[in-house]
Amino acid sequence: MSYSQTLSRRLDSLLVRNGDTLRLVSSGKVHEGTLMPHHDFSDPDVLVLKLKSGYNVGVKVGEEDTLEVISRAEVKKPVAKDEVVKEGDRPRVAIIGTGGTIASFVDYRTGAVHPALSTEALVSQVPELEDYVDIDSKVLFSIFSENMAPSHWQELALAVANELNKGAEAVLIPHGTDTMGYTAAALAFMLGEIPRPVILVGAQRSSDRPSSDANSNLIAALRFAVEQDVAEVCVLMHDGPSDDSFAVHFGTRVRKMHTSRRDAFKSINVYPLANISDDGTVINHPCRRKSDIRVEPRIELEKDVALLQYYPGMKPAHFEKALSGGKGAVIAGTGLGHVNKDMVGLIENSVYGGSPVVMTSQCLNGCTNLTVYDTGRDLLRAGVITVQDMLPETAYVKLMWSLANSDDVTATMQTPLANEMGERREMDV
Repeated sequence: MSYSQTLSRRLDSLLVRNGDTLRLVSSGKVHEGTLMPHHDFSDPDVLVLKLKSGYNVGVKVGEEDTLEVISRAEVKKPVAKDEVVKEGDRPRVAIIGTGGTIASFVDYRTGAVHPALSTEALVSQVPELEDYVDIDSKVLFSIFSENMAPSHWQELALAVANELNKGAEAVLIPHGTDTMGYTAAALAFMLGEIPRPVILVGAQRSSDRPSSDANSNLIAALRFAVEQDVAEVCVLMHDGPSDDSFAVHFGTRVRKMHTSRRDAFKSINVYPLANISDDGTVINHPCRRKSDIRVEPRIELEKDVALLQYYPGMKPAHFEKALSGGKGAVIAGTGLGHVNKDMVGLIENSVYGGSPVVMTSQCLNGCTNLTVYDTGRDLLRAGVITVQDMLPETAYVKLMWSLANSDDVTATMQTPLANEMGERREMDV
């Protein structure tokens, strides 16, 4: 949806462009600010202005309202095709949009937040990105992350592999935060060894808010990808209240731990892959370095897998129903990895019927250990697969991948493939 014919003629008569500073007097109120790009969720008679406060405001322009240009935006000289920077002079970074708060705009008719329909719109909000690199951007999905499904992970993995094999210096994936950990883990297993970094980046607060972390997270992700010798699937988000403090997390070790804080994401059982601050970047772990290998994605997934959280009073029938007809299950058990004794027999039937059961802990921090108590030893005898300190959601994704790509699911689940597990609990003090 574009501007209405009436408003378009008015803007054209004033030679108005995005980035111009305007003064709009509407219903007796004066609004001054920078004209922002119009997007599909705005009313055709609404102008969106960025105020000095940092907030955006949408104002419906009536025929009696006055509009004038206070100052013009700086016009960049267009680059002719024969003046394009030669390959090798500037790195090429691919941005693959999936939706989420980081790529969202406010509908000024309703106040609702909607995912943007073009990554170009996202990039236009962060012109600093093009100061560092040449950007290829596209939208693969325009959905909130709660609507992401395993089929989306598969399509995204193919798109990322294609960009890496075409020579991208990095792939940035703006993504909704609620299920970003699942997607990151899926990409880590499906892509395997990669030649350049793949960084998922999100925002807790949308771009119309002065406290938004969208721009700073994107810029930090881009600079990290280009400047550091790292080739991992990872997640980059704020690491504290400061706008210049960020953490880079292994894609298989990260979880969203707060509903709204900008530093909601934490590495579990390990320190972040890297920390970024005014003092520079500190790499905390050995990691894959950049190379010239070709990506050979393995995107097959067994989607009929359950992720269950055990709770006191859970009836064995609930577990049996959840697993009925399924190909495997991951359980987030209590403490060291326990469920009530009445479930052990059903788990054994599932395992020996060909549907593996993986045990993790809902404690998150620390390792499962099924050798300490009788319940744990009974579960081991029932054939439960233990996975050390792996996160439940990472185990869920890995089991889906293992069932489709391995002849020995137990061995694959118990072998570290993407920094997802370890015996040494470095965060335990």
